[in-house]
Amino acid sequence: MDTLLKPLQELSEKFRSLDGVGKKSAIRMAFSVLNMSEEDAVTFAQAILNAKTQIKLCKKCQSISVSELCPICESDTRDHSVVCVVEDAQSVMALEKVKEYNGVYHVLGGVISPMKGIGPEKLKIKELLERINTEDIAEVIVATNPTVEGEATAMYVSRLLKPFEIKVTRIANGLPVGADLEYADAVTLYRAIQGRREI
Repeated sequence: MDTLLKPLQELSEKFRSLDGVGKKSAIRMAFSVLNMSEEDAVTFAQAILNAKTQIKLCKKCQSISVSELCPICESDTRDHSVVCVVEDAQSVMALEKVKEYNGVYHVLGGVISPMKGIGPEKLKIKELLERINTEDIAEVIVATNPTVEGEATAMYVSRLLKPFEIKVTRIANGLPVGADLEYADAVTLYRAIQGRREI
């Protein structure tokens, strides 16, 4: 890194700060930007700013949206009585690829992780409970990732939902432990949804 010119080094460090980007990939991305025309570089920078300023949270499900409600929550063809609880917007996108789930979603915005200082109060759990109190929900599918934190979050959410007279299910373990929903193939996700169980 010491051999890079300062502006290139700074750009590389910004790319490296992104999830899953290592040192070599960050340098490669920085050089890709350097090789762009000035017009393309401006368009690239503008796309980042547009995403940051125009995308917000859906008022109802807490997923990403460009308006007050996301297209899924606005849809009258979706089954609003079934809510699939996921960790993040990437999980919504992954499940939507399956094209077999017709309910709606609720995005927690992460998982309970004491090691990272993330407690239940930092997640969108209160908003989920408000939805259950105000909407006609028959089933909640808990679809957090099958990691230690994802399982702990699923158990916490299921315990909170026990007093409500609704069906609470957990997606089946068609997903390997430690896997993320966004990297799973459509068949695995379909089996996981179809094989969900009550918790």
